Amino acid sequence: MANSLKTPYYLIDKSRLLRNMEIIARVRELSGAKSLLALKCFATWSVFDLMREYMDGTTSSSLYEVKLGRQKFGGETHAYSVAYADDEIEEVLANSDKIIFNSISQLTRFAAASANHVRGLRINPGLSTSEFALADPARPHSRLGEHDPAKIEAVLDKISGFMLHNNCENDSFERFDTILGQIEAKFGHLFHKVEWISLGGGIHFTGEGYPLEAFCARLKQFAEKYGVQVYLEPGEAAITNSTSLEVTVLDTLFNGKHLAIVDSSIEAHMLDLLIYRETAKMQPNTGEHEYMVCGKSCLAGDIFGEFKFDKPLQIGDRLSFQDAAGYTMVKKNWFNGVKMPSIAVKQLDGRIELVKEFGYGDFVDGLS
Repeated sequence: MANSLKTPYYLIDKSRLLRNMEIIARVRELSGAKSLLALKCFATWSVFDLMREYMDGTTSSSLYEVKLGRQKFGGETHAYSVAYADDEIEEVLANSDKIIFNSISQLTRFAAASANHVRGLRINPGLSTSEFALADPARPHSRLGEHDPAKIEAVLDKISGFMLHNNCENDSFERFDTILGQIEAKFGHLFHKVEWISLGGGIHFTGEGYPLEAFCARLKQFAEKYGVQVYLEPGEAAITNSTSLEVTVLDTLFNGKHLAIVDSSIEAHMLDLLIYRETAKMQPNTGEHEYMVCGKSCLAGDIFGEFKFDKPLQIGDRLSFQDAAGYTMVKKNWFNGVKMPSIAVKQLDGRIELVKEFGYGDFVDGLS
């Protein structure tokens, strides 16, 4: 069935997704921490039927994500945004269980409107694991959360919890543990005075070899010390290695290097590769024949990377880019009018189901 689908398309493998879900469920069992899917990373609701069996709900970054989480996922729906507008706050409240404000200013501004709602405040501890300034929530002059413990303490009567998001692709438990200890040293006296704390996402606890038992013990110790319900907000951790982007070779040429052009584009379909100057993943990546695999847009830097193959690539060959779930489908766009990848799901019984196709009408409807 997979070879009969017209490329390009994202292929979500539920059996691989299930592995991550089982780890998330194990974390809840051992630590008591609840897990909310970070919709900013992955919001493909066709597989929410599986994910909701193992996760507690969703967390969001906008009104539309709040509504999607409530309507398509269910469970707990946490609303967060860097800033809410006056004309959307009522709808945000109507579609969420908790609302988390980014600043004391926003908390104060919407205090009356949210008086009967569970409210939280984002804390920025000034510490992070990000190696990219673009994605570093603790970068100088960051707008993401409140920094001053004294100012935060002054509004404790208006909130019942905190959200911190300072990890980014952190696959080191030791680093997580160290930074959490530093956060406790600065804000621990406030943690005793709330009911729940979200430690955010960016913790790669579903990765191979991650010390899950130590991680769970640390979460449980933290929860018991402060008497709080701990939340995690996995994005990449929930969907890592679950999805591929399937493409077809359209042309080959030689210009000092062997090049292969495929029916996809990093700027349109895997934008983070361009933003963070990263290379796509392809397995296997061995052989004597090396090609630079390029996208079909007019952007000169539309390049997936250089890969090795067992034999020369031919027009019509199919290639598969791995680990293509996070920050792809939520960021895909119509740059150059390149056909947007369809979305297919490999069910647990092995059936491959085409769940979404995009066409010219979608391209036109996004413009005016």
